[in-house]
Amino acid sequence: MDGTEDGRGGDRSRERYPEGRVRGAGRVGGADGDAGSADEGGYSRDRDDGGAGNHQGAPTDDTPATAGRTLEELGLAVVPRDDPLAYPGVWPAESALLVGDRLLPLTRLVHEDRVPVLAVGSNASPGQLRAKLAESALTTPLPLVKVRVTGLDIGVSAHISRMGYVSASPFVAPGAVRELFVTWLDAGQLAAVDASEGATLAQGNYRRVWLPARDVRIDLADGRTLPGAYVYVNRRGVLHDGGGTLLRHCDQRALLGALLAGLPRLRKLCGATPEEFCARVRADPAVGRRGTRLFAEEGLVAASGLEGFGSGPAQGEARWHEAP
Repeated sequence: MDGTEDGRGGDRSRERYPEGRVRGAGRVGGADGDAGSADEGGYSRDRDDGGAGNHQGAPTDDTPATAGRTLEELGLAVVPRDDPLAYPGVWPAESALLVGDRLLPLTRLVHEDRVPVLAVGSNASPGQLRAKLAESALTTPLPLVKVRVTGLDIGVSAHISRMGYVSASPFVAPGAVRELFVTWLDAGQLAAVDASEGATLAQGNYRRVWLPARDVRIDLADGRTLPGAYVYVNRRGVLHDGGGTLLRHCDQRALLGALLAGLPRLRKLCGATPEEFCARVRADPAVGRRGTRLFAEEGLVAASGLEGFGSGPAQGEARWHEAP
């Protein structure tokens, strides 16, 4: 996204993303290289104050709502649903506990009474999560745990969201390493996020699949490795560059600009600029549906490699284990 201000005066550092290619559209994002971490081409934003999670205090689920700092104070209040060019929102610098409109430090990294869901897009944005939970009148705390993920990368969904952006979706990438977040959701939170992703619908945009550790390794900061976690995978697949190389998700404005520059039919349908794209898609859902079909018609849709993954852990699989 473009650089924004965090309310304390002065521009904050820009989001930095890995590059991708769109046929006929040139480069998107930063320098080429490996998958990198959240600080090297990912979604995290550099912060001089350490963001929300540079502390290891001991909050509990009954921590007063006045504790911690507000999302507005931390520059984390952006909601991509309302501002599509801000997708995927701003991620916290470290693990944290989301309680209403505040972020608190975490006491633990594993929450066995909750469901671990790996976030690869706006579900790691506290502002977006707050908005999703508010729709279901949910105010319970939500832990966001920073993790190191090996074997997965963040691609570009082969569909246009009615919110006006082209969202992220994971794909199998052996050897790739990313710093992402696991959201530990209770039953109500899981139902709300499932619904927001269309995972409860037979033809919804996303399905929730289980990533076992034998395929995708998820390491915690304390050295433990999760046996797996869920992740939302786009049912239509991900986009490639026209030559078979899967695109890696980047700054939304740069992504839309590259897609529009490389696809004349999309430009005719959605406008010549990212701003026009967002406005037309949000004003008329049929425009987004037509654009989604256009991706397939242009031969730009590829499999993510996650199509065969199941909907839950194998029988008898451990919930988590110590790293070797």
